[in-house]
Amino acid sequence: MKRIFRHSMLLGLLAALMSLAACNNDQSYADRLNLERNAVNAYLANHRVVMTIPEDSVFEVGENAPYYRVDVDGNVYMQVISAGDRKNDKAKKGEPIYFRYTRYDLAIWYADGVWSPTSGNENTMDAPSCSFNYSDFTLPSSSQWGYGLQYPLMFLGVECEVNLIIKSQYGFTNEISYVTPFFYHVRYYHSMI
Repeated sequence: MKRIFRHSMLLGLLAALMSLAACNNDQSYADRLNLERNAVNAYLANHRVVMTIPEDSVFEVGENAPYYRVDVDGNVYMQVISAGDRKNDKAKKGEPIYFRYTRYDLAIWYADGVWSPTSGNENTMDAPSCSFNYSDFTLPSSSQWGYGLQYPLMFLGVECEVNLIIKSQYGFTNEISYVTPFFYHVRYYHSMI
């Protein structure tokens, strides 16, 4: 999985760089990365941050829980609202996982101080649940969501609820070139809701 992950990330970053080179935008790719980093750091400055995952995967849980740095490069941070059953209900490779989410653009929040949802299906039952096959990034239906949304299931039970900060490299694959960080509120399920 790590090999596929690295290869996919490299291809995604290459595509992002090529698309940015074609843009007539005043901001360079480095400028966008700096803005992304600053927006994430500004958000996390108002919260407790733990730089490692607990060895026993026993997380603090709830609205006041810290944000855990999930990957070593700091592309994903996770606050556990509800951990689900970590011991008896772990996701299995290839298993369909359904989720409902709302996401907010952290760059807009950083620039304007305004929270406004940019997408999601969490607050309306009219919108279908989204899904991916856990840890199977060969399927476009899974890889389109990026890697960040699957990270919590490495540590938590399927029926968990989390807040995530996801930098662009680990976000939706069709948005990598925008270099936009997002705050997500996500709930995961075994079946469609």
